Amino acid sequence: YQNCVYTYRILPNEDKKLSVQASEGVPIRFFSMLPELVEAYYSPNMGLVTHLQYPVQREEEVDEEPGQTTSLHLNESNNLPPQLPPRNFAANDVKESDLKSSEQACKSLSDTCLMRLQHMDLSTIPEEHQMAIQEYFRTSICLDAEQIQNGYTNLPGLKKLTIAICKNLNSEISRILPALEVFHRALDQQLSPGIGQFPNQISADSGQSVSFRLEQLTKLLYSIEDKAKSSLFESGGYEGGHRKSLIPFVTFEVKQESLGIPTKMFLKVDVESGKLFFKKSKDGPEDKYFVHNKILQLVKSQKMYAKLVIVVETEKEKILRKEFVFDDTKKREGFCQLLQQMKNKHSEKPEPDMITVFVGTWNMGNAGPLHNINSWFQCKGQGKTRDDTADHIPHDFYVIGTQEDPLGEREWADTVKGALRNITNISFKQVAINTLWNIRIVVLAKPEHENRISHIFSDSVKTGIANTLGNKGAVGVSFMFNGTSFGFVNSHLTSGSEKKLRRNQNYTNILRFLNLGDKKLNPFDITHRFTHLFWLGDLNYRVEFPSTEAEYIVTKIKQQQYQELLSKDQLIMERNDGKVFLHFDEEEITFAPTYRFERDTREKYAYTKAKATGTKYNLPSWCDRILRKSYPLVHVVCQAYGCTNDIMTSDHSPVFASFEVGVASQFVSKQDPNSAPQGGIQIMNCVATLLTKSKTKFFIEYHSSCLEKTVKTSEGENTEHSDGSIKVWFGNQVELTPIISDPEYLLDQHILICVKSTDCDESYGEGCVALRAAQFCYTEFQITLTHHGEKTGTLTGGIQLHTSEGKPTEKLYDFIKVEKDDTVTSKGKGGDPNKFSTTQAHDISNPSYMGMSFQRGNVIDKGWSYSMPPKNVPTAGQGSKESKKGGYDGGTRSPTGKSLIPMGEGEKVSEMFDNPLYGSMGKSYGRGKDQDLQQKDHLTPPDPIFTTSKPAEGDPDRPPLPTPRNRSFTCSETKPQHPTPVTSHISMQKKPVVPSRSEGGVALNRPPLPSKSRPGVPEPQNPKPRDYRDSSELTSKNRPPGRPGQPQPHKDS
Repeated sequence: YQNCVYTYRILPNEDKKLSVQASEGVPIRFFSMLPELVEAYYSPNMGLVTHLQYPVQREEEVDEEPGQTTSLHLNESNNLPPQLPPRNFAANDVKESDLKSSEQACKSLSDTCLMRLQHMDLSTIPEEHQMAIQEYFRTSICLDAEQIQNGYTNLPGLKKLTIAICKNLNSEISRILPALEVFHRALDQQLSPGIGQFPNQISADSGQSVSFRLEQLTKLLYSIEDKAKSSLFESGGYEGGHRKSLIPFVTFEVKQESLGIPTKMFLKVDVESGKLFFKKSKDGPEDKYFVHNKILQLVKSQKMYAKLVIVVETEKEKILRKEFVFDDTKKREGFCQLLQQMKNKHSEKPEPDMITVFVGTWNMGNAGPLHNINSWFQCKGQGKTRDDTADHIPHDFYVIGTQEDPLGEREWADTVKGALRNITNISFKQVAINTLWNIRIVVLAKPEHENRISHIFSDSVKTGIANTLGNKGAVGVSFMFNGTSFGFVNSHLTSGSEKKLRRNQNYTNILRFLNLGDKKLNPFDITHRFTHLFWLGDLNYRVEFPSTEAEYIVTKIKQQQYQELLSKDQLIMERNDGKVFLHFDEEEITFAPTYRFERDTREKYAYTKAKATGTKYNLPSWCDRILRKSYPLVHVVCQAYGCTNDIMTSDHSPVFASFEVGVASQFVSKQDPNSAPQGGIQIMNCVATLLTKSKTKFFIEYHSSCLEKTVKTSEGENTEHSDGSIKVWFGNQVELTPIISDPEYLLDQHILICVKSTDCDESYGEGCVALRAAQFCYTEFQITLTHHGEKTGTLTGGIQLHTSEGKPTEKLYDFIKVEKDDTVTSKGKGGDPNKFSTTQAHDISNPSYMGMSFQRGNVIDKGWSYSMPPKNVPTAGQGSKESKKGGYDGGTRSPTGKSLIPMGEGEKVSEMFDNPLYGSMGKSYGRGKDQDLQQKDHLTPPDPIFTTSKPAEGDPDRPPLPTPRNRSFTCSETKPQHPTPVTSHISMQKKPVVPSRSEGGVALNRPPLPSKSRPGVPEPQNPKPRDYRDSSELTSKNRPPGRPGQPQPHKDS
């Protein structure tokens, strides 16, 4: 409809009643018969994008009698739900039926290729070559298929055939090429018989040089090999491709303490059979093991980086905690990833709730790649890399961005697919490919996910000279994976150390004009349209040192001392100032700069370039980057971020990142909508502070795929402030009606909020609220409003959720936790499972690499915060020093809790806190330490002054009490605070107050502001906030507003 494809499913419920299910908000109506349903949807305004207009005959219906066909399809529709792709293929599942089906598939492939040969002109081909090709398709192709099924990819039959054909190559090159072309065409399923891919350019004449024809021949041979493998893999269907991706056994040597004496143990992981073996010697008996469903949890220690607790259930239903120490952190991570893969593989859930995504970016420097680029896709090299034990774990998606890419789309896609097939034995499906000049993005997915992917869009934006040349710019791809939206942007920004502002402008243009995702979300730019957005590419931001310091920079790189260089990294500095990539996240950089190398070596940086205008300096810099932005309270963990060492054809090194992300299924409610109680989402007490002098009136628009339609509020009341900002009070409570009230569905949803002008329907700021924040009780939120990537104000309010009965199932990513305080949890040993779950409430959180975000530059402003009580902890205060509702600043790492302690894997504590870059948002080291002190203060419980009890009347500009500020270096009151001495904070830090679903708790009371900050200025940002519609500068006195009608506390005198 209007050049877009909209998919609606017709599904039966338990009573065999039919209804249309759609994520876009179709009211559910039930019908007994399919013709009734079809007839009803011919009427307009039934919720589809347009009413049904006319029937389209299926191809298979043409030759049959209409009556019989209709009744057959009716019966199928009534009785059979749509088939879902299979998820699990254990090694012992390969039964006789599977073998028979693979034999049939091979026979089918053999017949197909022989049939294609019959349609081709073989007159130019010697008879012995014809016989050899026919013989290969009759017999050898099946032998090659068997080899592949057993995990061998060398294809002896194919090799034998090519050797036979290529005999006497030098003297008979003209005679050989037609045969190879015919064979190539026979394997090429996308071309109709008789159409050659290499028309006369190769075989026509020997006028071209022999070297040129040999180069063409080599490419043709590689292409034949790839196509043959691809055809053989696909001949077995999805099962064939998936089943052969067997993950071999992996054994880990660990230490286990027994009576204070460490003893050596071996843990053997068998992912395919779902077993974990405990062995006393490497070759010892394998009689002691636990099956996947008896392995309850993995708990990482934060005190000892290599320690892991494995929680298992014995045959007598007793809970055991087994502690092991690995050789190093990387081995522990590899073990955790293998066990997570085992749990996922053997999960009984029909749909995944967690997938892994590989993201790679490489400026190829207009040079073709080496034939082996495996290390890139295996995350091998420098930085945060995967352990060797995780080599055979395939990602669900591979997203590859290239710049200055000299290859054609098809050639590059075949190269990447071939590399992935060599590593994983899986033939990945191409989801999308998009190219702008030499900027390209390719998205590949496991074959089993093909039916889960929909709504695929791609777009590009030129930012070259006058924004009309595509040598610089961006390409993007977006799609839905079940109920989760993904966006990927690959950009190549303006080069040159001095062109930082031009790069910032490139970013803004891409943000505004790249058209991806749901078109109904047109008030929102791409940073708000996706559950998960990944931005990768050669962003070209440089290290800002004088050119005379080039040798000093190289020395620092050789010593692997990157902190000082990163403190001058333009991208980090611009992000800290809120000028680009607002609220994006980047993993800590622990690898050397990826530009500019001498080609064919990684030992030497070529930082000078002779030009007609003089010598140009390209100082070693981290030009190639991968950033991400996800909705609040969704699960995201970065498992790898680094660069390769062994791919040297370009002056850039390829950069890789690996992410574990939470996804939501296409939800089909088990309850009858007519009998299930109606759910509700209440949003109240909304107050917006907008950085504008506009005299217009404002209203709020609420968008979400869980709502039947967009909801608008009435006009708000404006109050102008002397600092030039406007405070808008939206007094009325808004009731939003979700299409499904089941908590399993609703807790994964988000509400997008847009503050608009009543005059021209123009957006003055957008934000997002997670419904998961209100899982247990009424929750107050504060979000930063942005427009075109720039902060335009804040919005505070409260949200309450009413769902139907039902308990959300545990997510697969909750399998791995992080233990915060070893001494407390060690008391929890024993056999009582209830005791285990309650004692862990304060001590364990979801993993997400143990608070790595404390080191990165964006942790201070996440763009949102919630007043959420800790999970499994009653909202009433515990002791006189704690408030009844603690305010916590959530993080996007995991919806089920995050570590608070700012330590990265494999890092020393002292190094973390002394790091001038990652502890700071400011430009100077001194300011970084002030802010680091406040980061630690996140761990303190809220002060008793900020309880939920009603305070007395007071300052009308006072922020709402239970809601924390969204910047860690601001105070909620700039006058003298409640007279609690600072020493009390230090003692209180020893109490573990652990927020659920957050990266770090924000206590509502703060230490005094750094001496640089002026009294009365709550947000000491470097640039003053400005009205993005007005060139005049405003002073930054904007404070978050108070709740309407709420009494305020007295100020301290």
